[in-house]
Amino acid sequence: MAERLKATASDLDADLGWLATLLQHRLDTYFAEKPASPALPGDRAPPKLDDSPSPYAEFLRNHALTAAERAVMLLALAPLLRPQLLDVLWARNPASQRGYSEFGGLQGAASGHFIPTGETACFLLAGDTLSERLRSIHLLTQGETLLSGDVLRPLAAPPGESILAGRLQAAPALLALFSLEAPGGETDALPAQRVTTGLNWSDLVLPPATLAHLEEVRDWLEHGETLLHTLGMSSRVRPGYTCLFHGPPGTGKTLSACLLGKLCDREVHRVDLSMVVSKYIGETEKNLARVFDLAEQRGWILFFDEADALFGQRTRVDSAHDRYANQEVSYLLQRIEDFPGVVILSSNLRGNIDDAFTRRFQSVIAFPMPQAEERYRLWTESVPVLLERDVDLDFVRLAEKHEISGGTIINIIRYAALRSLVRGDRRLAVEDINDGLRRELNKEGRGF
Repeated sequence: MAERLKATASDLDADLGWLATLLQHRLDTYFAEKPASPALPGDRAPPKLDDSPSPYAEFLRNHALTAAERAVMLLALAPLLRPQLLDVLWARNPASQRGYSEFGGLQGAASGHFIPTGETACFLLAGDTLSERLRSIHLLTQGETLLSGDVLRPLAAPPGESILAGRLQAAPALLALFSLEAPGGETDALPAQRVTTGLNWSDLVLPPATLAHLEEVRDWLEHGETLLHTLGMSSRVRPGYTCLFHGPPGTGKTLSACLLGKLCDREVHRVDLSMVVSKYIGETEKNLARVFDLAEQRGWILFFDEADALFGQRTRVDSAHDRYANQEVSYLLQRIEDFPGVVILSSNLRGNIDDAFTRRFQSVIAFPMPQAEERYRLWTESVPVLLERDVDLDFVRLAEKHEISGGTIINIIRYAALRSLVRGDRRLAVEDINDGLRRELNKEGRGF
């Protein structure tokens, strides 16, 4: 580990030296009597690290960064790795007695360091050449490599400011190369978590009507772009797709969302509304903006679990808090409507979602409790293949007698399988199934 960090430090030393050269050259040309603002890096190629074994060099090779992208990445890393490199940007404009607005930047609240922004990156790459500035803005806001989620976080400007006022921030994957944490630690983490499954579409045990509705969502994921652009419906149909999954816990809502993503090669990210909704005015919108911006760039499916936390019956406006709560809902609705991808909202009860919201969804899909035949499939297909069933274990009787969800059945099987491992006999015992069933029913306040 020490050797790999040493190799990374050596490569970074060379790269940061290159960045310092670029920055000084930009300042020299910008303040020259006859200023010339050629695009950078121009003929100032970055250090060749093709043969370096360091994790940093491997990162560069894997992401195939252009010289301009590499320069912006290093600019984002400079406050962490060599903050004094940016001190030259604290220069004061004698005409205004303030810093140069074209340099951008923020002052670190505690450190006092120069924190580069999107404006700083534009100045470095473009100087005062408008065509190059436009190219740089596109790179910072739409560049697939820079904004892949592994290099930089999306720019997040303060309210009312240009997008270029947002600070350059390295993504966690980049910071991990140096065993560093993102600024702000866990509190600054994205309030969304990727969810996956090892199951396949054929493993879904749902009523035919529910499966048919899910296939409509799948069809949109596979053919939506063709519908909009090839068939020319983009002027009449909005680019995104929003649907509501509703039904009791354990009926397959989260699993279905994961399988839609798996089938269409899209990542599914579950939004933690407890992290999104903030008591501080303005923070909720900021948190949501970060989620939607990154999801749009990377083509994620967004899954809002327990969506009634924000989409419940609208509150009476009796206080400033109520007004702001409704404002948050309005903001989220607007972002959903503008989002070009798929958004899935999940609720245990459809009645908890305001009808005014559901009318704006493309589909509302019910996930009912499984019927006896479906419960039988869930029982039999959930048993690990390496476990031998007791001869008197009657799944037909269990399926007919106990109206429970698929999630509950999985919990029971898991409990019984764990008991078999403790005993060491690899036997799925009747008494363990009954004990697990009793425990689950007691959790729900029901008798065995």
